[in-house]
Amino acid sequence: MNDALQPEWANLRVFSGGTPTAWVEGGPVLKGSSMVVTGPTSRAINFEIPATRMWGIGLLPMGWARFMPRAAVICANSLTCGQTHPDCEPFRPLADTIFQGEPSEEAELARIVAFFRKFPPAKPVDSERISRIHAAIVDPAIGTVRDLVDKVGMGQRTIERVCARAFGFSPKVLLRRQRFMRSLTQYMLDPSLKWIGAIDSHYHDQAQFVRDFREFMGTTPREYAARPHPILERFMQERMRVHGSAVQTTDRPDGTLPSSVDAPANAA
Repeated sequence: MNDALQPEWANLRVFSGGTPTAWVEGGPVLKGSSMVVTGPTSRAINFEIPATRMWGIGLLPMGWARFMPRAAVICANSLTCGQTHPDCEPFRPLADTIFQGEPSEEAELARIVAFFRKFPPAKPVDSERISRIHAAIVDPAIGTVRDLVDKVGMGQRTIERVCARAFGFSPKVLLRRQRFMRSLTQYMLDPSLKWIGAIDSHYHDQAQFVRDFREFMGTTPREYAARPHPILERFMQERMRVHGSAVQTTDRPDGTLPSSVDAPANAA
């Protein structure tokens, strides 16, 4: 099967069985890796994958700052083999043991949780600033960098430094990605809205949305809607059912969902 992941925070994905062929839009192809690590993305990750079992471990900005040695901006829109990249060496024991024994989601999840609870921080973490910025970025009421500065009560340069270290992109790109992902999520969960009904209220017009769509997904809304999405549709629907949030990018710093994110996209 093939599909395309939307822009997201960083992820560590471990496979048992078939391994994916994957590439960030416009980038090199990665094949044959049983541990695929992605930095935060602002582009689609295209992939083809055979039958397999997989665990995906998302790293929100706080997680990146705590567990990864490099600044997120260095690794933005990157796709790498975790079995060979030196930054990923501390995670290899987890990848080697997740699937040990008989398949068991409960036992495998317990191994993941235990591993990260014992994992030492890569360096000191500015947790208060990261949390405040993250909470503001996922707030649907925040549409501009000025709104963000006013909300978090920090200088713009300070916000930019924290975003480079933990988020991977400038505040402006992060806010554009948020409005795009709110729009795409609305459509994926309810295609009957059509694109015009799913577009976030922070867009000035449909043409602006189309430009963002091309930049973030490498295609047009019409072309995207015409393609099947056998994995992402099921995943988003199930994540919404279980977690109340269809995509990782709309989660708060603590993993919960902003209360207003599921309101109609063009509500007043």
